[in-house]
Amino acid sequence: MTSTEIAYAKINLALHVRRRGGDGYHDIETLFAFAEDGDRLTLADGPGLAIEGPFADGLSGEGDNLVTRAAKAFAATFGKAVHGFVLDKRLPIAAGIGGGSADAAAALRLLARVDGVDAEAPELMAIAASLGADVPACLLSRTTRGTGRGDRLVAIEDGELAGMPLLLVNPRVPLATGPVFAAWDQVDRGALPEGDPLAVAEVSRNDLEAPALKIDPRISEVLALLGAQKGTRLVRMSGSGATCFALFGTVEARDEASAAIGTKEPQWWQMPTKVRA
Repeated sequence: MTSTEIAYAKINLALHVRRRGGDGYHDIETLFAFAEDGDRLTLADGPGLAIEGPFADGLSGEGDNLVTRAAKAFAATFGKAVHGFVLDKRLPIAAGIGGGSADAAAALRLLARVDGVDAEAPELMAIAASLGADVPACLLSRTTRGTGRGDRLVAIEDGELAGMPLLLVNPRVPLATGPVFAAWDQVDRGALPEGDPLAVAEVSRNDLEAPALKIDPRISEVLALLGAQKGTRLVRMSGSGATCFALFGTVEARDEASAAIGTKEPQWWQMPTKVRA
């Protein structure tokens, strides 16, 4: 039994913000998809959380880390010992691709596997929901339609999206979610259509892109450079940014785009991968 779990990077194929509720949270309609790659979480011999990897700086294994919160909630719910972890942080922080939510979800999946808990146990989803709006989708880590705060989920068929070559690009700009939502102009531009996820994404939008661009216009440079590459099917910012992504028709087109972007902007972070089926 493996003691390592991938915290799959999340992308929002589309994200429609419909309204702001009286509780301060926004009602959204979104299409979640996930990359085949991401951070890696491994069980440790002792308690606590050790963090390593290219984006370990700025994260602490102590205090209110979502992984440790997930581990404590799991132990309390199922009557198990509190496990420790080593987190290999490969995804940039505050980047719109899941981050801590994906790490917490990976911890729940890994703990369920090693402690013999049914992966479909409703208590796992309840813990995920208590940790944050994106954690339930990250727990599933498959193509899903989300409404409410993004935590009311319906799994959907991948269709053409399954296994599609995917390139994530971040200009190494951290962007907090709160200010981006706060900058949304509160204009409801309409519902997210139903249907095949790729077809829906192609006629949809990310309503957080405009406010994110106001906060940091450098995101437009990423979108423009991705959009200039050959073979793209969809180019969009993910979540509240600043990570942007492109879906490609072929692996060759993705890799050529990655090489071209790396030559022009060698300081930017990239992750060539595929959509997780």
